[in-house]
Amino acid sequence: MKSKKIVLPFVCMFMMVLLSACGGKGEKTGDVPFAEVKKTNPDSTDKTDVSVTENSKEDTGTEKSESGKILIAYFSRVGNTDFTDDVDAVTSASLLVKDNQIYGNTQYVATLVQKAAGGDLFLIETKEKYPSDYDETDKQGEKENREKTRPELASHVENLDEYTTVFLGFPNWYYDMPMAVYSFLEEHDLSGKTIIPFVTSGGSGFSDAISAMKELEPDAGVVEDGFETTHSKVDEVTFDEVEQWVNDLGIEKK
Repeated sequence: MKSKKIVLPFVCMFMMVLLSACGGKGEKTGDVPFAEVKKTNPDSTDKTDVSVTENSKEDTGTEKSESGKILIAYFSRVGNTDFTDDVDAVTSASLLVKDNQIYGNTQYVATLVQKAAGGDLFLIETKEKYPSDYDETDKQGEKENREKTRPELASHVENLDEYTTVFLGFPNWYYDMPMAVYSFLEEHDLSGKTIIPFVTSGGSGFSDAISAMKELEPDAGVVEDGFETTHSKVDEVTFDEVEQWVNDLGIEKK
């Protein structure tokens, strides 16, 4: 590209002014210690520009997501189980240890999503606690799936209309979402909102969860390119990895 030398000083001065004005928007690099990840981010307002798969309404999606808040709703054994002090988190398929504390696999990913996208964390909590023994929880989950049970929830989202983007996280239970997530979707009308799923599994990924979300929330936009990881690899999931996924979705954190 050809240009006159006399223009260069003015270009440099312009670039210095521009960089000075944008200096407050530094990008995060590298992984972050889990202890530093905040579990709440109240009163945050986030802009979104998410590419979604539309269901029944053509106006669902990005235009309605520009000024609303972000919610990260998730279901996890931690928070839904009264664990004993000597619970073995090392060999369990749904628990991990970070900074000498026990976390649910989906809970861990949810917290990284909040760090990357902003918004508020919300635990999908059942009134009836699940057994601390993994095998017993597995049996209960299988029974709930077989009978299509809808567990009664102890938690409900307040001011749901303030949120326009909902990250929805859950473990894959018997090639499906846990029935408690069905309860959540049936009790909360997410019409006009964007649903962005993430899942932890033994290797089955989302199975048919995406299509189930579309059926339960026909007037919401459901992102098909969700985040997924396996139980054996969740401990290796980094903040950078989750942030890259969020950035690829077009989520803008204020």
